[in-house]
Parts: sequence; C-alpha cells; structure tokens
Amino acid sequence: MIQRSGRPGLMAGDRFMPRINHLPEPPTRRPLRVFAFDPSRGRRLGNEMAINVRYRPLAPGPVDLSGARDQIAVLDYDASRKKYYRPVDLDDPGILMSNGLAPSEADPRFHQQMVYAVASDTIEQFEHALGRRIHWHRAERPLNAPKGWLPEDILCLTLFPHALHQANAFYSPDAHGILFGYFHASGSAAGLSIPGQTVFTCLSHDIIVHEMTHAILDGMRSHFMEQTNPDVAAFHEAFADLAALFRHFTHREVLLDTIQRTGGRLYTPALKGDPLGDMASQAWLDTGEGSSNPLIELAAQFGEAMGSRQGLRSAIGTPKTMKELVQPMDCHERGSILVAAVFEAFFNIYLQRAARLFQIFRSAGGVDREDVATPLADALCDEAMRTADQFFRSCVRALDYLPPVDITFGDFLRAVMTSEADHDPADADGIRDAWMQSFRRREILPEDAPFFSLDGLRWPQLQDLVSVQNLPFGGPLGLSYVERRQTAAALEAFLDPPSIKNLICLDPSVYYDIPSFHPLYRTDRNGDVRWDLIVEVVQTPKDSAYPLRGGATLIISTHGTDGGGAQNSTFLRYAICKPLHGLGGARRAQRQAAFLEEQGIDPNTPASSLRINFALVHGGD
Repeated sequence: MIQRSGRPGLMAGDRFMPRINHLPEPPTRRPLRVFAFDPSRGRRLGNEMAINVRYRPLAPGPVDLSGARDQIAVLDYDASRKKYYRPVDLDDPGILMSNGLAPSEADPRFHQQMVYAVASDTIEQFEHALGRRIHWHRAERPLNAPKGWLPEDILCLTLFPHALHQANAFYSPDAHGILFGYFHASGSAAGLSIPGQTVFTCLSHDIIVHEMTHAILDGMRSHFMEQTNPDVAAFHEAFADLAALFRHFTHREVLLDTIQRTGGRLYTPALKGDPLGDMASQAWLDTGEGSSNPLIELAAQFGEAMGSRQGLRSAIGTPKTMKELVQPMDCHERGSILVAAVFEAFFNIYLQRAARLFQIFRSAGGVDREDVATPLADALCDEAMRTADQFFRSCVRALDYLPPVDITFGDFLRAVMTSEADHDPADADGIRDAWMQSFRRREILPEDAPFFSLDGLRWPQLQDLVSVQNLPFGGPLGLSYVERRQTAAALEAFLDPPSIKNLICLDPSVYYDIPSFHPLYRTDRNGDVRWDLIVEVVQTPKDSAYPLRGGATLIISTHGTDGGGAQNSTFLRYAICKPLHGLGGARRAQRQAAFLEEQGIDPNTPASSLRINFALVHGGD
C-alpha cells in the first residue's frame, strides 16, 4: 500500500517533484481540413486532406492578428446578395478538436476555412523557397520618403470567398485582396459536375493557389504587372499555374494512386506498356484526348462546369512552339507554352531518376508488368515529390534573378539557369540541361544571350569585385526600420558615381527609384549559407513616346557568415540589366511600341496604367 506524505507532489520513497508554474509553449502548427482538389472528386483519391499551417492568433473570420507582413484576413461578404455570412471561429474548442470543420460545399464557414488554410500554406511554401518573408503590394515612394503607409499599400490581404455571382476569381490590388466568385454549372456540364449546380471557386485548391501567386508576385515585383510586351501577362498566368500544379505533387495519396495506374509515367492518362519504353511520349509528353490524370489538370471542376470535358488548363498537351501560337497575344495560350516547357523538364528528370529505381527493382528479381509493385510505387512517389519540390523551388528562386521591368520568357530561362548554377554548381542530374532543351524545343529563346548553352544562358557575373559599403544584412526576418534607412542611404551612396551607373547600364540623366531591396539567406546544395541583398533599380524617362522603363536587378553578396562581415567583403555579383539606351534599349523600345500600338493603347498612357486587370483576364477563361 502506497502512503502519501503531507507535502503536495511528494510520494513516499520518491523525490520531491516541484510544481511547474510556467505556461506551456504555444502551438506552432494548426491542422485544418481542406479539399485536395475540389468538391467534384468527393472523398475519392484522398481528396480530403489536412494542411498543417503556421499557427497564428486568429479572430473570427478568420482574421490573422499577428501583424506580420504576410497577414491575411477572410471577409465573407456576398456583394450579389448584399449579405454577410457568419464568420468561422477556428479557435472554437469544438473546431480545434476536429482539426477544423469537415469539408462541405454547403457550409460557408468551411469555405472560409479552406480559403484561409490554402492561402496560408501557399505563403509558407513561397517563403521557404525564397529564404525570406514576403509582403504585399507597396506603392512606389522615394528612398527618403517619411515613415508611413500610403492608400495603395496592401498591409493585409483580404480574401472574399463569395464576392460575386459569376464564373470568375481574381486578385485585385484596388480591393486589397482576392475576390472569389460562384456560378451555376452550364446545362452541358461534363465530368463530375451536375448541370445547374452551384460551383464555388473558393473551394478549388488550384484557383486559391493561382490567385495567391498573383498577389505574391505583385508584392515581390510590382512592375511585372505592367504589360510592356506579350510575355508579361502570360508569365503571370503561367507562373501562377506552375505554383498550383506543383502543389498537386504534395498530395501523396493521389500521387501514389496515379503512379500505380500509369505504371510510373505520371504524364499519361492510363497504363500502357513498359514504364520506361514510350520514348515518344517521354519526349513531348502529349496526353492525347480524354485525359483524366488529376496531377496534370488545373481547376477540373471549373472547366467541367463550364462545359469542357477536362480541367481549365493542363500542365502538358499538344506540342507547340512560340511560332505556332494561334492567338499570340492571348496570355493563357502563350503562358501554356511556358508551363509545358517547365513540366517537360520536370518529367524528364523524374523519369531519369525513376529509371534507376526500375533498374534496382529488376536487378533484385522484380518482374516487368504493367502495374507497379507497392514498394516500387512508394519509392517512385517519394522521387516524384522530391523532384516536384525541387522544380517549384527552382522557379521561385529564379524570381530574384530577373530584371525589374519588361520581363520575357527568355529572361525567366536565364534566371533559372543562373540561380541553379549558384545553388548547385555540380548539377549531377543534368537539371539545367533539361531546362535548356525543353525551352529550345519550344523556341523560347532569349534574344540577348550570347550563346544557347549552359554558360551562355547564365547572367554574367561581374569580373571586377565592386565593394558596397555600410550595408546591414539584418536577420532572418528581414530589416528593421532603422536598418532599412541605413540600407537606403548606403545604396544611394553606392549608385551615385557615374562609373557605377555606367557599370549597371543606368542612364545618368534619368532619375532612378529603388522599388525594393531585401536580404535573403539560402543554403546551397553543399550546405553552405549564401547571404545576398536583392535590389531593384528602375528608371522612367519623361520624354519617351511610350511608357518605357529601364533598370537593373543588383545581387550584392557578402562572404561573412554572420551577416556583418568586414566592409570590404560585401560586393556586387550581378547586375541584371534592361537598359534604356544602346542597342538593347532601342530594340526594346521598338518592340514595346509595336505591342502597345497593336493593343490600341495611347502613347501618352503612363506606365502605371498598363497594369494587368485580372478581372478581365480571368473573366475570359
């Protein structure tokens, strides 16, 4: 029989255990249930999943109360019906205990939960790939502007799950948020949609990621919204599609099922032959008619409800080059070529890695057959997830290696080649060559590269080390207000000499702005940490016939391991330029004038008025 002593917390024969008076640590993650694709797939193929989002204090809505730069809030106002829906309280004990509300098309509170969860997850995926925190759109301001916010600044991105009664969803800087529509499926609705049923775009995982990507891109590079050539809007659409499609490869149950049904060929609609034998399909990755592969289709329910027998868009499809565009100015058709080029490179690297697994399987006595053995399917699934994550990160890292204005598909290829060379100089799997060949086959060719080769496509590093003095690199969370003022002053001092302006292709007679600068900390493939400062420098001449801009993206690095380092260890590595003058500037001016004239845009239109209107772009889907 155990005897208790008179002292609390003390058992006879035991040591005294002191009381714990401090509060438990707050949680770091919040699991929330969502649809992996959209409601049309019901509970099949792992369509219901839980996302572990970053824990933040929430008010009903949900509304993020953290005050972070990537803050979001859900406001469920239906403008068509002029009513508010009751906001969900994700901190309600009953909801917390069940990892959020169960997926439901009929419950507006689940709609709010799903929008918040997928949006939060998208932000976190981008921040992990970038190596820094993001922020939303900021208005242009001089370097010496006083502290304070402007009306155009988006401090908190607002998500409206039931904003309008139409088949549309779009990011709107004017509304400081994303507006999701709902609509009735057409009478000819195909697939899993019922004619006349209500379709909510806020329940499409793909659409939420797509629109969030537009908002993230606008926060990172505001001039990428200005349509100065046909690639600009197409790049925005293609990059948003890439982000949504690569998220499919994080849905393990669906991925595993697709691997088993396609014999390991993830780009095909059904089983056929030797998983490594179809070289024609491997080369062009054409799925043919009637594909139902969920991994390569985007926004399936939306497309089917509009009367199509497939998703809104696909990762791959009929082989097409830039010269074979039916409507060269259509941003979706043009963007689909960029998406297909990236996914061809992705699938080729996946198949190359899968070949090794099949060789191991066969050498261990495995029998060739159309279905894939479970251990092999698990290994292929792991490889596909790893490769997809690697390609997503490659796409996102490349954003920091792009010029600040007038982006083209060729610029994106050069940015990927440069960032990948920095991240993984050895490139044992030939990933850079896969990118290069898939872009070459689609005739996506940079006009300013000296050669179409691995070295020729990289942005050139500056040969002479140019020191940049007195730059604080801050910490992992970015720069404080004082550090930002110090950085702005240091950059002004650095850019002042004519020799530096000439080095980075700035026109000394034209005023320059610095729309953004931010430090980043990335670990390369060898485990070494690289400390960089990414700076946008933009010039806008006043006497141009069309709203032409020029400028450069500067990548300033330090050899220090603590961000401080000696002053002489901080130097300019890259100046990625879009000059106003010279041969490159004249060619750009001519190309931009022809594009804007074809669009019927008045020559006196300011550059800021050329920003993409996603309500119109997505309304044409």
